[in-house]
Amino acid sequence: MKRVVFNQKGGVGKSTISANLAAQSARQGFRTLLVDLDAQGNSTHYCGVDINDDGLTVADMFKQVAGWFAKPEPPTAFIRPTAYNGLFVLPAHPSLADLERELENRYKMFKLKETLAELEDQFDRVYIDTPPNFNFYSKAALIAADSFLVPFDCDDFSIQAIDRLLQNVLELRADHNPSLQFEGIVINQFNAQAKLPVELIGALKAKSLPVFEQKIHSTVKVKESHSKRTPLPFLAPSHKVSLQFAKLWEELEKAETTSK
Repeated sequence: MKRVVFNQKGGVGKSTISANLAAQSARQGFRTLLVDLDAQGNSTHYCGVDINDDGLTVADMFKQVAGWFAKPEPPTAFIRPTAYNGLFVLPAHPSLADLERELENRYKMFKLKETLAELEDQFDRVYIDTPPNFNFYSKAALIAADSFLVPFDCDDFSIQAIDRLLQNVLELRADHNPSLQFEGIVINQFNAQAKLPVELIGALKAKSLPVFEQKIHSTVKVKESHSKRTPLPFLAPSHKVSLQFAKLWEELEKAETTSK
């Protein structure tokens, strides 16, 4: 199963959700790959991998498929183990930003799909973190994936962007990946005591959009896990937000099983 976490709006928790769902997957015994396509490398950093070291990264993978490597490497050469059993990262690199135009001009959007297909027997689950815009890397991820989910941070501007996001993704699905499934919207940074989040969730449901039952609440523990570069399922498995990620992961797994 290859799943994309995508929203065109920044600051909604894509990297946090991607890394913690991947960590929960690994903690449940699934050999899990986290692919980081954002040049900022937040999910790479979160999982304890240094994007500025000398190791190979997803940027090198794209350079190779574009024909810029004299000696081709197997897809596994670009993957790093983490300190957490079962969790692996295909790390980002700042040079992704510089590569984008050249890759787009050469129409290499299908190369991520081809690479992940070669790795299919290596991993049980793949989570893909994307940049906060509908660019080459987001499109490559959506073409490569089986499904996508959308983080929503209970901001009025976020709900205005949902329709545009879905229009973009569904058009790409029609053209390039007809089997891509929209799994639903993840409510992130939820404050149960505030009136606006409840109203906004009601507005999403009124649009007949799928919204996951499990919400991710606001907590300083998330920031602590960022600073310690340790996803919550490994840092504090019994914390309430770790349990929320566990329940969200179970909801995703149940939906996947039901759809088969």
